[in-house]
Amino acid sequence: MNNSHMSALRLKHAELEAKLERETNRPLPDTGLIHSLKKQKLHLKDMLTQESLPA
Repeated sequence: MNNSHMSALRLKHAELEAKLERETNRPLPDTGLIHSLKKQKLHLKDMLTQESLPA
């Protein structure tokens, strides 16, 4: 996988982290949204980990 794709995945992961932080800290957090964001973030992390392994 090329570096620009990896950078895009890292950026998306950071964006999800920011959304998760905002949702978690608001007065009445949406637990369904939190669950969805965590799941998306984990999926991206798995993709990044898989792509960084030597071929």
